[in-house]
Amino acid sequence: MSDLIKFIEQENNEVRTSMPQFNPGDTINVHVKIKEGGKERIQQFQGTVIQRKNSGTNGETFTVRKISNGIGVERVFPLLSPNVDKIEVLRKGKVRRAKLFYLRGRHGKAARIKEKLAK
Repeated sequence: MSDLIKFIEQENNEVRTSMPQFNPGDTINVHVKIKEGGKERIQQFQGTVIQRKNSGTNGETFTVRKISNGIGVERVFPLLSPNVDKIEVLRKGKVRRAKLFYLRGRHGKAARIKEKLAK
């Protein structure tokens, strides 16, 4: 039984190493597989990561927020989901906290996050 659990954890670690490193405050582009009828296509969801939750092998998730037509839209993605095709990191954000829920009450310039300069 424990061998089976170790095998599954090892597979998850291989998948996790192929994912890019990102943190709250980063702007990412998530490629999600959408099934419509018998067809499958890839849809992109670009926004700011506002939280990462449940680190480890037991279902880590991350929440991405974007503004669409003046309305804030948030989606929660499981990190190891087969529906998440690819994750691209577009910008690294400079933030000082792990959960950025304060962005929900901000609009326009107040909702901007400074970019972390590469060293």
